[in-house]
Amino acid sequence: MTLVNVLVVDDSAFMRKMISEILTEDGRFQVVGTAVHGLDGVNKVKKLHPDVITMDVQMPKLNGLEALKQIMEQCPTPVVMLSSETRKGADQTIQAISTGAVDFITKPSGAISLDIKTVEKEICNKVYTAAAVKVHKKINNAEKHVPIEHIRQPISLSEKPSLNVKRLVAIGTSTGGPRALQEVITALPKNLRAPVAVVQHMPPGFTASLSERLNQISKVTVKEAEHGELMKKGTVYIAPGGYHMEVKSSGMALIVSLNQEPADNGHRPSVNTLFRSLCALKNYQIITCVLTGMGNDGTLGLKELKKANPHVLSIAETEETAIVYGMPKSIINEGLADYQVPLNQMASQLSNLVD
Repeated sequence: MTLVNVLVVDDSAFMRKMISEILTEDGRFQVVGTAVHGLDGVNKVKKLHPDVITMDVQMPKLNGLEALKQIMEQCPTPVVMLSSETRKGADQTIQAISTGAVDFITKPSGAISLDIKTVEKEICNKVYTAAAVKVHKKINNAEKHVPIEHIRQPISLSEKPSLNVKRLVAIGTSTGGPRALQEVITALPKNLRAPVAVVQHMPPGFTASLSERLNQISKVTVKEAEHGELMKKGTVYIAPGGYHMEVKSSGMALIVSLNQEPADNGHRPSVNTLFRSLCALKNYQIITCVLTGMGNDGTLGLKELKKANPHVLSIAETEETAIVYGMPKSIINEGLADYQVPLNQMASQLSNLVD
């Protein structure tokens, strides 16, 4: 078996030692070097050419964000960030993901986590997944034209019982999702004729930072969803970390419903839960979109939704642009996708279907 070569970048000698031991003991990795701060990390990436990097966010001389930018510009390599669970740490992590990091891991108890072993499985799984990601200087090959594949002819609106149909967009994503959401949501028009519900696999605390960042750079309004609020056209509602999000009808309107029921296949929020909640909606044109992510969350929920509502239009991101092709691939393999769409054309496709 070929080992994955890893560079560990952290200003704490204890953390460098623990992370190196966790990866080495797993058996799939070889730690080819360690770096004591961001500048040291950038230099060693050029020298050692690792398959993947673990990078602390807060470091002296050159912090993790600045080091990440230089790495992505000079020698693009998959990076997994290690962050504290503070609000500042969450904001920096979202910036890192948007800059080019593949994924992130939260340290259980701050910068020097004596209990880092409690997340060793997460560290190993995320680093191994990241190592397989192809990182490019221009994120997601947006400059490369990949045609939209129209898998089958969906049922047109004119075939419905009523032409006076309201629209709803539901998006599910996981690993690589913050970057994908940034590309899609920032390109949506301000007057989008539908509310948008988003499930991004992310722990509590990070979805607020993600929502605020996207809101600052988007034409549509983006917010972390609140229980019981009315959903408005041209607004994106992101499920809070640690909560399932459902969409329910209330008279002529739609409302957000949050709960902390058990995780669905390890996920809360869950894309399956969101999609299943849409089965009860009547007289709505529902457009689902599954972006990059590991695993198959969303597949079972979409299967139930399409059975309940044959007018659902479903989109899966293409393999060429997905950071991790697991979730979109599962949708396509189950025959549930009406369209395969590259990320750089996703917003225009959503807008066209909503109009």
